[in-house]
Amino acid sequence: MEKTTLKVDGMSCEHCVKAVTGAVGALPGVTKVAVDLAAKTVTVEYDPGKTTLDSINAEIEEQGYDVIA
Repeated sequence: MEKTTLKVDGMSCEHCVKAVTGAVGALPGVTKVAVDLAAKTVTVEYDPGKTTLDSINAEIEEQGYDVIA
């Protein structure tokens, strides 16, 4: 398992938390998603054999938020 914390811009409310948590959590191999609105971060625990960091980033961006490199 790997754990990564991503800086994400555009999240501001509980709806944002639910959208990101639901979308990223549905990816294969993702075991935990934690959104911190104050810090503007998303922490993800995942199995790199089942999903990639690129897939996680794409899913967050598909929900309408910007992953900051």
